[in-house]
Amino acid sequence: MSLLRDRMALLEAVVTLAGQAGEAIRTIYERGDISVTRKADDSPLTEADMAAHHLIDAGLKALTPEVPVLSEESAAVDIAERLSWPLFWLVDPLDGTQEFIRRNGEFTVNIALIEDGVPVMGVVQVPVTGEVFLGLNTDKVTGAWHQSGHVRDAIRARSPASPVTLVASRRHGAGAVAALEDAIEARMGPVARTSMGSSLKLCRIAQGRADIYPRLAPTAEWDTAAAHAIVKAAGGEVLGPDFLPLRYQKEDLLNPHFLVTGSEPERWRFLKPLL
Repeated sequence: MSLLRDRMALLEAVVTLAGQAGEAIRTIYERGDISVTRKADDSPLTEADMAAHHLIDAGLKALTPEVPVLSEESAAVDIAERLSWPLFWLVDPLDGTQEFIRRNGEFTVNIALIEDGVPVMGVVQVPVTGEVFLGLNTDKVTGAWHQSGHVRDAIRARSPASPVTLVASRRHGAGAVAALEDAIEARMGPVARTSMGSSLKLCRIAQGRADIYPRLAPTAEWDTAAAHAIVKAAGGEVLGPDFLPLRYQKEDLLNPHFLVTGSEPERWRFLKPLL
């Protein structure tokens, strides 16, 4: 029987798979001698990216052989074929390769299940700490959790706090984010800003430890899908420039600029002109 009929059981299987990929990444990370090559778009690629990709690709195909897998490290897929998929896995085997190379620990394994353009399941695993964020959005089960060791706790995105906690990328879109930060301060009071890498920024929103994450620089669908599913399951949202939830399975795999918000997205509508 296909695990697709029991999404909670499937989620648990994906958590296990993400942990295996995270362990493969951590082994290479701790070895220290990391060789780096460059892809056609000049982005970095390491042995860890490919080790995680092969492990996840094989694992998902074993779990759900009827569901296509699209990974950042997959071979190119014909657009018409990709757009015809009603359901597919969207994977970033190592989100935050730059952080991996810089050895700051802020990189993750991202696995999402996309149904009709919407992320309905997401797992984000942190190889250095072993912690896992997971979320599920179905008619029967909606919830988000954080797991550290053998302890798993439900998480929930929060209403805006004071001071507003803004999480941002370490290297991308700094000038545009500063203007947005000024607008928040003028409307809502003091802003505490924290910078970090990879999809951990979205996970902090889902965890109720931050209020807003503006992304005003390029990302790809596989960068955000898993954490988007978790944020959504935790009561938050990822909003594009039209202030509608970000969609997936577009012809162009690049995302537009977006905001990740907690449980009251309408509170941030005044930022729409700045996206």
